[in-house]
Amino acid sequence: MSLPAAAELTQGEAFARIRLLRSPNIGPVSYTVLLARFGTAQGALDALPDLTGRGGKPYRIAPADRIEREVDAVRKAGARYLFHDQPDYPALLGEIDGAPPILIYRGDIALAAKPCVALVGARNASAAAVRLARDFGSGLAEAGFTVVSGLARGIDGTAHEGALNSSNGPRTIGVIASGIDIAYPPQHEALQERIAKEGLLLAEQPPGTEPRASHFPSRNRIIAGLAAGTLVVEAAVKSGSLITARLAGEAGREVMAIPGSPLEARSHGCNHLIREGAVLVQTPEDVAELLTGFDGSPRSTFREPAAAFDYAPEELGEAEPADIAALLTTAPVAVDELVRQSGQGAAAVQLALMELEIAGTLERHAAGRVSLR
Repeated sequence: MSLPAAAELTQGEAFARIRLLRSPNIGPVSYTVLLARFGTAQGALDALPDLTGRGGKPYRIAPADRIEREVDAVRKAGARYLFHDQPDYPALLGEIDGAPPILIYRGDIALAAKPCVALVGARNASAAAVRLARDFGSGLAEAGFTVVSGLARGIDGTAHEGALNSSNGPRTIGVIASGIDIAYPPQHEALQERIAKEGLLLAEQPPGTEPRASHFPSRNRIIAGLAAGTLVVEAAVKSGSLITARLAGEAGREVMAIPGSPLEARSHGCNHLIREGAVLVQTPEDVAELLTGFDGSPRSTFREPAAAFDYAPEELGEAEPADIAALLTTAPVAVDELVRQSGQGAAAVQLALMELEIAGTLERHAAGRVSLR
């Protein structure tokens, strides 16, 4: 078995990282804490039985043969792994809370290093909005931006098509909620394959994974995290596109929307965003002006920033987990509030939350909040 090695990683350690992330109840945050505390993924795997044994239940690490089959499937799909500390890992994506530690990709990873803008919107989009998505996708690609979207029907797919057909060459990233070898929706199979060959296709899930409802918010955070700004072309008030916009705002990125008629329900989401502080845009040039030279200070005020929760990674090696479980309920609470109420250090609280998460009793939410499952 041959594993594409990460920069300054042995194949054994790269394999251990995949195995760690695929083990039960290990999410991006707990993965990061384990690596920081034990130094290597193999060290974290060795420590997991003792950590989880405190909960009284035996813990089963992801079987090595299952990871071997995954690696083989990635290779057969013509894809590669991208680890969080490799030079090609997108810098903006790495800044968000809970960034994916490992991605699987096909295509030109350099597209993720160029200035990116996310274009998202309704699946059942109006004809006018579809035309706008195509024009914005093409216009922003011609202006030198990489257009990021989720390959869904309607706005997403049309934005990809516009960016693929721009006079500046194909500049688009498709982020999918399935494995790299699964086309979803099925009618976009040809478009997904074209993006993989001419642009960049990204997946967080292992090969063979069918898309589930819980995967789409995770995909949306990647879309928002890759881009300096997110533009919603058309969307209802309760839609995945507004989740993407909210995640972009939490990450301190620009949030933009195209206004629509108040008589059209599919415009209510964009109008709501503008009312709540998103920037109104009407042309690709408006977007390019906002995002050219983006320095991390968005003009939009549509955001719910996560509370600060800072600790030095080396503190994890010295801290003992705090007694946090008694402070938690099924209602989400900010982690910094747990730090204040417990009187413990941030590292000790993070270790306690990690142990609860691995035991399957903790759920993480947006904006740095947690709750009991």
